[in-house]
Amino acid sequence: MPLNKISTRAPKNFNKAKTKTRTAQLVGEIGELQKILYAQSKHSLLVVLQGLDASGKDGLVASVFKGVNPLGCSVKAFKVPSTEERAHDFLWRIHREAPERGMIRIFNRSHYEDVLVPWVEGQIDEKTLKKRYGHINDFEYLLAENNTTILKFYLHISPGEQHDRLVERKTNKLKFWKHNDGDWETAKKFDRYINAYENIFRNCNRPEWIVVPSDQNWYKEYLVAEKIVEALRGMKLAYPSKINSGKG
Repeated sequence: MPLNKISTRAPKNFNKAKTKTRTAQLVGEIGELQKILYAQSKHSLLVVLQGLDASGKDGLVASVFKGVNPLGCSVKAFKVPSTEERAHDFLWRIHREAPERGMIRIFNRSHYEDVLVPWVEGQIDEKTLKKRYGHINDFEYLLAENNTTILKFYLHISPGEQHDRLVERKTNKLKFWKHNDGDWETAKKFDRYINAYENIFRNCNRPEWIVVPSDQNWYKEYLVAEKIVEALRGMKLAYPSKINSGKG
């Protein structure tokens, strides 16, 4: 389904107060399940967060993962590739950050930036784009074969909400540190980036993308927390019966 057909807001029948209460319960459960994941060391979880500028990736991480033990959870924010990273294949910097067994790893932006920005900005041709889609699919299949569950979230915001948040970054002294003039230039290409994301969803959809309505933070946090709990429960985690000398 085209992204412009998907709402960026919660259904009208959702009660904000009740949803926030449920989210708090889910956040607590994530913390408890993460302890078992870390102790068992058989599975890992990779959470991929993608979305346009100001879609709320940073705040989501802070809210949903505030109950986890830092020993078993870490975040990697991928920025413009460095000189060293550009000297390697585009997945080199990604693979070295993949989670080891027992860990939750959060990618704030990810390998999908390499089939997003270069394509929209005209830096790669269609042949290269399709090859990269294939490499990404193979990479994610490899991780899955090694007991890594991958959750891919697209944080879906409206042009109006993005504009308001970018304005707030510029005018609110507490958020000015996030302001970047380049974000305004990127925002002018909103439709082109949406089209690029739709191409990604068609070509790299195993595991499937989860489109998260993100104009309202409380609803976004609830949906993401719910999916993470479902994934962790699905691993059928259990504390090990034997002592694991590798854990502190």
